[in-house]
Amino acid sequence: MSDRPTILTVHAHPDDEASKGAPTLAKYAAAGAQTILVCCTGGEEGDLQNPSLREPGQAFYGLTPEEERELVAQMRMSELRASAEVIGFDEVVMLGYRDSGMPGAPSNDHPECFHQADVDEAAGRLVEVIRRTRPQVVITYGDDQRGYPHPDHLRVHDISVLAFDRAGDPSWYRDAGAPHQPSKLYYSVWSRTRLVAVHEALLERRGESPFDEKWFERPDLDHRVTTSIGVGDFMWARSGALLAHATQIDPTAPFWFGLSDDEFAEVYPWEDWVLARTVVGEIPAHDVERDLFEGIPDQIRGQLHLEPTVAQ
Repeated sequence: MSDRPTILTVHAHPDDEASKGAPTLAKYAAAGAQTILVCCTGGEEGDLQNPSLREPGQAFYGLTPEEERELVAQMRMSELRASAEVIGFDEVVMLGYRDSGMPGAPSNDHPECFHQADVDEAAGRLVEVIRRTRPQVVITYGDDQRGYPHPDHLRVHDISVLAFDRAGDPSWYRDAGAPHQPSKLYYSVWSRTRLVAVHEALLERRGESPFDEKWFERPDLDHRVTTSIGVGDFMWARSGALLAHATQIDPTAPFWFGLSDDEFAEVYPWEDWVLARTVVGEIPAHDVERDLFEGIPDQIRGQLHLEPTVAQ
């Protein structure tokens, strides 16, 4: 029997899986792919971002800042499980590191944080997951993170690239399982085209937008986009997964929910990706891919049942 189509996506913290790629992963899960979420930290440094939870009768009412932070940390694992269920992940793997916190924070020096982890050892943990689950497609964060240089996001990129290269090499991590070489490595990216489309739609339909000039000062990476997946029918995965992270997401925030799912699908029904590595063909120079499994052998790709979406 041929291997099952499998995507493994690597994220830094609980809630990252909701804001980066949830519709794409939901689409492939619905099509029959096995989807694996690797979360590198437990999000212990996260602050409460939903002020409604401080209101009378809510979980955080009357707590001290220290009590609030402790309760947030306790809740993030259950929120992650709820989010993963919305998206349809087959498995959630915790890589076992502590949240490093924002750049320059004292928590960057915590001996158990991801920022302090030995890169080779951390890559080995990810290799073990890759060899066990045998994905053809791996998704991670890009090499250009000037727009949001979080220590844990930088480290996710570093270990993912190493793991992609080493998972198929029997000389690395001999006790981590039988070698397996993934076929394609993708970087997630928020395209400038998407940002402009959402910003202009919010101005037109709501009269204001949370995307100020600082957002447009971030590097424009559109020239690197190789792959756009039509996800117009799967925007519910993004909104549902975000709402599952009740401590981290304000359900009234226009940044996340200024457009309804249907409006978002109308304005920009795609998720964009950068194909960084492939062992099954060439990285497209001009034509945009519409399938993460493009180039994967038919005995694997043919198992997928991808229904056309409004974007295709």
